[in-house]
Amino acid sequence: MVACCEETSAAHRSGEPVATKLQRIAEKARQEPSFRFTNLYYLMNEELLRGCFRRLKKDAVAGIDNVTKEMYAENLDANLANLLERLHKMAYIPQPVRRTYIPKPGSDKLRPLGITCVEDKLVQAGLVRILESVYEQDFIEDSYGFRPKRSCHQALRTLNVTIEKGMVNPIAEADIKGFFTNMDQSWIMKFLDHRIGDKLVLRMVLRPTLNLESFPALF
Repeated sequence: MVACCEETSAAHRSGEPVATKLQRIAEKARQEPSFRFTNLYYLMNEELLRGCFRRLKKDAVAGIDNVTKEMYAENLDANLANLLERLHKMAYIPQPVRRTYIPKPGSDKLRPLGITCVEDKLVQAGLVRILESVYEQDFIEDSYGFRPKRSCHQALRTLNVTIEKGMVNPIAEADIKGFFTNMDQSWIMKFLDHRIGDKLVLRMVLRPTLNLESFPALF
């Protein structure tokens, strides 16, 4: 049976940094693997978005609106306040993603890349931080792709150690063609529903122009 109830009041203590609240969510997720979180959207606040803004690359390519990080920063307080107002009125609508193509390593093909606007990057990064606090507790240790503080180099080192110990079965390398492009969103939502019961968070994930490439660690 899947547990479903409100998060503990401790997670809502006023004055606590967002990082502390996220850590409380993570602890709850780790201690109760079947717990279903029904109140997470409150974490989408000014502090979270401002932190996401600081993490944006200074030279990040602008989206379809041609607004750079530097330009958004010129009136950052007002921009964040306006964004938050729209988010909490559920009036926020992502802008179209600008499609570009980059070389695909080890192949003569090109990899499609979606360039989002600064504001959409902030919202996506905020959602990722909230969802990561839950799902990082569920992922297995041997999962390295697109996870915080993990890299392909760490995966290769772990693989080398495993092989050197001699206790290995045959190794197979596989690549699913167009994985993120062809994923069925209805199944993604069913997957999320096991752990996420906050309708506002789920609604944000369903926004039509949110690019699934922004959430590879979660899906």
